[in-house]
Amino acid sequence: MKVVERISQARSIIAETKTAGNTVGLVPTMGALHAGHLALIEAARRRDDFLVISIFVNPTQFGPAEDYEHYPREPARDAELAEEAGVDLIFAPPPQEIYPEGFTTSVTVTGLTEGLCGRYRPGHFQGVTTVVAKLLNIVQPDRAYFGEKDYQQLIVIKRMVADLNIPVEIIGLPTVREADGLAVSSRNRYLSPEQRAVAPRLYEALQHGAELASQGASGSEVEQAVKKMLAKVPLFEVQYVEAVHPNSLEPRGDARAPMVIAAAAYLGETRLIDNVKVEEGSGNA
Repeated sequence: MKVVERISQARSIIAETKTAGNTVGLVPTMGALHAGHLALIEAARRRDDFLVISIFVNPTQFGPAEDYEHYPREPARDAELAEEAGVDLIFAPPPQEIYPEGFTTSVTVTGLTEGLCGRYRPGHFQGVTTVVAKLLNIVQPDRAYFGEKDYQQLIVIKRMVADLNIPVEIIGLPTVREADGLAVSSRNRYLSPEQRAVAPRLYEALQHGAELASQGASGSEVEQAVKKMLAKVPLFEVQYVEAVHPNSLEPRGDARAPMVIAAAAYLGETRLIDNVKVEEGSGNA
């Protein structure tokens, strides 16, 4: 396994493996690798001949009051885990490599980014789409892998790739969870023992909403039920609970499944996000 920081180095290695006829898979990450990342890496390893992961804590997707400076950075541990998982190349650029002096270009996906997390994190998705577009251009993978925990991000990236005719297949994979249901996240380490004990209640509330949706409840009814359940947990400060269409992310309102029930809530200063997808005419998926 090789670790490189420069775009020119990454492109040279990838060009060589493509010349040899290998397919290339990319797993974009911000490091602090966990079981969710490893599941993406495993899926890529099964499908592609040569596996690249990027490790880049992207400053442009963090708001002024967010945790960019304190976001966990563990390059040695990440490299060890990546090598054990069969990664061929780590692309770990410094910020100035991705955003050199004079950089002024950005990629914006409208419509899909205004609701859910986008309503509360202005500029976040512009930062995400810009850096992902750059990574896809640098690596030029055949496939790129993203987790469904960041469901809005996944849909936004799929839209960007389609709209800009980027020749890559975007693969979304199910959320990886702890044994008690909490979605795996690098930020879970911020939780105190008391907060960690109640954190799975977010997923429990979403599951309850999904059960109601599978029985015919409307989007608005599901939202109210989930909010009511979360209100019973004093430590939670709910930011939003929304039932949206799985593709358009439009609010379901009086409409019924299919839907994605998405939520964001704070435990102390730690922001948790999660979602459950409900297929039309079936239970939660």
